[in-house]
Amino acid sequence: MTKRKKYIRLSKKKVKYLGLEPKPRLADGSNPRYNLSDDQVQQLYNGFNYEGAPRTREMLETQVRYDKDGVRSSSIEKLQSDPIEIPENFKLIGITTNQSTGQQWLRHVPRDVIVEESEFDFAKIIKKLVKPWKGFPKKSKHYGKNPFDRLVYTDAHIGMDPNIDGFSLYGGKWDEEEITRRCAVIAEHVLDYKNSNVLVIDELGDFLDGYHGQTTRKGHELPQSLSTEEAFDIALNFKIRLIDALAPFYDKILCHNICNDNHAGTFGYLCNSSFKTYIELKYSHVKVKNYRKFIEHYVFGKNCFILSHGKDGKNLKFGFKPNLDPKQVEKIENYINEHKLHDYDVEFSKGDSHQKLFDESTADGFDYYNYPALSPSSDWVQTNFKKGMSGFEFFNFRKDGQKDHHPFKFKWTSSPEVIVDYAE
Repeated sequence: MTKRKKYIRLSKKKVKYLGLEPKPRLADGSNPRYNLSDDQVQQLYNGFNYEGAPRTREMLETQVRYDKDGVRSSSIEKLQSDPIEIPENFKLIGITTNQSTGQQWLRHVPRDVIVEESEFDFAKIIKKLVKPWKGFPKKSKHYGKNPFDRLVYTDAHIGMDPNIDGFSLYGGKWDEEEITRRCAVIAEHVLDYKNSNVLVIDELGDFLDGYHGQTTRKGHELPQSLSTEEAFDIALNFKIRLIDALAPFYDKILCHNICNDNHAGTFGYLCNSSFKTYIELKYSHVKVKNYRKFIEHYVFGKNCFILSHGKDGKNLKFGFKPNLDPKQVEKIENYINEHKLHDYDVEFSKGDSHQKLFDESTADGFDYYNYPALSPSSDWVQTNFKKGMSGFEFFNFRKDGQKDHHPFKFKWTSSPEVIVDYAE
């Protein structure tokens, strides 16, 4: 039985020489591979001195010189070169060939290595992270009569340090202890005002502060209180613990996570994807949807919620403003028209601005809600703007589409200072 030699790259000229059916060139411009027998390799060598057969190469005359009488006076011969193959994991960007000897110079660069997010073993990642949490509420004060409850939070910026050098204007603590405490506060507040057996949780982006202390566009260093790994662990535990606290008291929980933003980006998606894998296995009545587009929406009864962080991870240098301008009104109206959402009570929900500003007047066809950040203000925000506020919003939605609103505002203060009165 003839042995086979696996996959040799061949030019179209060599393929025709062997009488094979040519394959199209690869996307990066390199030659395709062909599976050749030993006899075909030898045939190729005989015709082209191909690498893989005995290394006997011919001397080729490349230059001849003549004297003034036209008599040949000298010549230059060079050893014919073997063809060069492109190394694995590289892509071809240019070829220079000496027509006399066949010598080739190939310019190639490393092929981009892209790890598909689906290749991550999320089950293995989260196995070591999930720990029992004994700090969540044990009972709810209310049963449910409304169609659904809605919890909205945004801009958690887990990993951020609001006072890295101790000199920010208003300080702020944002470590695992404070993040876990706020998770318990959210759960307690939701169960205090629960009025439905269905809960919708909307998280509007920038859940993590940045991958390795960088925004999605890179080049912008972010003060960090946690390593990348610590931030991931704490962020994932936050989401799991919140569901552990609320799942016993609702028949159905729907989680919507914005993963196209300017801080968390792919890092946020990986965390939310891990959360989805774990929590949907643990609870059959909990469903998670991770949104990858800049603007997405869902409908519940008479209400439609258009979700966006307000700024994306790539294209928008300036996102949706806290106060709508005519161009942004038009952009949202175009989205409503495209998806035929006119028959619903529409709310455009966004984060990013770290401001609580609910506008129900500027546009006739929708309400425009800016949600407050869950995290305290960063040193940069404190210096460039003001102390700001942090909190979350909770709503009970009735059958007619109207809602009861139960906001929560966290109190955070800077460290007490010693004030010296020099007049004394």
